[in-house]
Amino acid sequence: MTQEIQSDFTILRRKQVQSASGLSRSTLYARMSEGLWPKPVRLGARAVGWPSREVAAMNEARIGGASESRIRDLVTRLEQSRKTALSV
Repeated sequence: MTQEIQSDFTILRRKQVQSASGLSRSTLYARMSEGLWPKPVRLGARAVGWPSREVAAMNEARIGGASESRIRDLVTRLEQSRKTALSV
């Protein structure tokens, strides 16, 4: 259980996201601009990353054959859940 909790809160850097998703850097950023991938979390002045649970959710949606419309909805929900987590 501890391992699950830790993985839920792990932040992946871009190269890790590329490896986990199979997407190239340019495709990753293109999908973000199209609303088909969540925007990264700012870690510092020049560092960003993505929550591992979001990467996993995106991979599950792609594997499941979700339409672009459903993926955009998922991206919106994932990004919104970050904001609600802050208010806790």
